[in-house]
Amino acid sequence: MVRVLPTEALLADGNDGSALNENRHELPPVIRRAEVVATALVILTAICIIGVLYFAKAFFLPIVMAFVVGTMLSPAANFLERYRVPRGVGAVLIVVAVAAGLAFIIGLISAPVLDWTNRLPELAAQLKAKLHVFDRPLILWHEMQAAIGGGSAQPSASLELPKFDWVQPAIEFLSPTFTEFLLFFATLVLFIASWRDLRRTLILTFADHEARLRTLRILNELELHLGNYLLTVTLINTGLGVATGLVCAFAGMPNPAGLGALAATLNFIPIIGPIAMFGVLVLVGVISFPTLSGGLVAPLVFAGITFLEGHFVTPTIIGRRLALNALAVFIALAFWTWLWGPMGAFLASPLLIVALIVKEHLLPDDSPQLPSD
Repeated sequence: MVRVLPTEALLADGNDGSALNENRHELPPVIRRAEVVATALVILTAICIIGVLYFAKAFFLPIVMAFVVGTMLSPAANFLERYRVPRGVGAVLIVVAVAAGLAFIIGLISAPVLDWTNRLPELAAQLKAKLHVFDRPLILWHEMQAAIGGGSAQPSASLELPKFDWVQPAIEFLSPTFTEFLLFFATLVLFIASWRDLRRTLILTFADHEARLRTLRILNELELHLGNYLLTVTLINTGLGVATGLVCAFAGMPNPAGLGALAATLNFIPIIGPIAMFGVLVLVGVISFPTLSGGLVAPLVFAGITFLEGHFVTPTIIGRRLALNALAVFIALAFWTWLWGPMGAFLASPLLIVALIVKEHLLPDDSPQLPSD
């Protein structure tokens, strides 16, 4: 005969209590109200920060640009300090050298741009005349649209070029103002000159020894990797610009030096820059050469050079430590370009490097690895 013990006896014995605890742990987690509120507050805070950065672009863009570029140029100031050059004087010399280099590149690019801008109606007429080769495919396309029912009854007989009324407003919107340039260079000089004091102040902000050590490691890695990124990317883009200029010179393109400088400048913007440069070379080649095949020589060679640079040269030189996921680079590029325009596109990769370094130190990946397939 089986004797049934009461529930109190079972719980007192401890056997059934452990079973209940195990069953309780097996239940799915319940989302608490505090977690929902915390998540909502984080999302709202992120939206507010993005809104402030967007609408206060004139202030935050030069400041962030100066901080990032200043961190990149800090190793150069450290190098000058080792030769007994005061850090303030070294900061001024570095910024003057950077400004001189930018002025030289702008001079190379602006001369042909101004010349082509003055001849814009003439060049548009030449381009329209060169594009008559597409008239027959365009007529067939319109006829197919009319047969389906989505086209007009009288299609245009030639390719119509878009109007250029949007060019001037777009340039005014995307180009930084003189005040932004002044704020950027002033902040850059002061940041490089006071970088050591800023580092010390930031480290001593934390009372815990471990937190101070972690902050020091983060700052050292940021300075090292951002400096290496700027140096390697500048050398690679300079080589690409020289190669593009030589290709344009051998192909007979007008103003090869300006095109090479433009290629080197645009290549600082990943993905978008090479595509834009390819479009510029196609446009210049079609207008400058009597035949379409002759105008496409330089763009096709440039496409081959950028393919080799993007898939072999840059990954080999930069190495695994600075190699970034292509999807992450594309998303960061799209976000910062939308937020801050061309300067945001330039900052996309450095800011992604900053985020990855900070995440690596603050949120280390200590979880067990998944088994390999």
